[in-house]
Amino acid sequence: MNSTQTKREIRLLSGFGHLSLALWTIMILFPLVFAVLASFKSNTEIFIENPFGFPSNWDFASFGRAWTRASIGTYFINSVIVVVASTFGTMLLGSMAAYVLARYRFVGNRVVYYFFVAGLAFPVYVVLTPLYLVVDTLGLLNSHIGLTLVYIAYSLPFTVFFLAAFFKTLPNAVAEAALIDGASHTKLFFRVMLPMAKPGLVSITIFNIIGQWNQYVLPLALLPAEKDKWLLTQGIAAISTSAGYEADWAALFAALTIAIIPMIIMYAFFQRQIQSGLTAGAVK
Repeated sequence: MNSTQTKREIRLLSGFGHLSLALWTIMILFPLVFAVLASFKSNTEIFIENPFGFPSNWDFASFGRAWTRASIGTYFINSVIVVVASTFGTMLLGSMAAYVLARYRFVGNRVVYYFFVAGLAFPVYVVLTPLYLVVDTLGLLNSHIGLTLVYIAYSLPFTVFFLAAFFKTLPNAVAEAALIDGASHTKLFFRVMLPMAKPGLVSITIFNIIGQWNQYVLPLALLPAEKDKWLLTQGIAAISTSAGYEADWAALFAALTIAIIPMIIMYAFFQRQIQSGLTAGAVK
């Protein structure tokens, strides 16, 4: 009787879990599908004639208008440059800091580690004004270099927190063997430990790319003046406000689609690496 009741409870919980996942999937997919379909429609079809159905005429002209007339092409390239540079800097500095904090013992090790972890507790809105003043004082306001440095600074805490835990799971025997063979600490890190930490590096790299790609507040605060230097999120927001009631909504949704698709493709391509990176520490 108890066994039967337990099985029923398990099936009930399993059914509830599947139902919750199905509802969550619908909530996520509906706005994505709506945005993609709306990018092929006219304003009238989006809001009045056929808001939730397939477009009557698959018009790709909205993508051309978004890319050229709304300068989404320029903003897209700017975003790629900033995100690539900031992700590279974040992963280089973050992996080195996490490795040292995880594998070496020295005075102040835990203090430095907790300083990095403390960075996770400060939302960007809290320090936006002093951050603006610091970047302005350094003469880096309205520059991609200043924004890149800020992206690196805000991505380092989670990167160090994640990779430090991952580096601790790597076997000591391999590192000791490399040192006995005459490898320097630098060669040990770049030739031995980094390749072994590839699953964790791929996972945190994808998270950093997605977070920086979707960032809106920091570019809005640090790139306010020159439109040629805007990032993709700023350009998308400008489309919906630049023309008032005559806004080109199809171009807006086309711009959203342009911004969304690269992230979906990248996540789908690296899905296995991300999952293996997240579970590697637990498995080991």
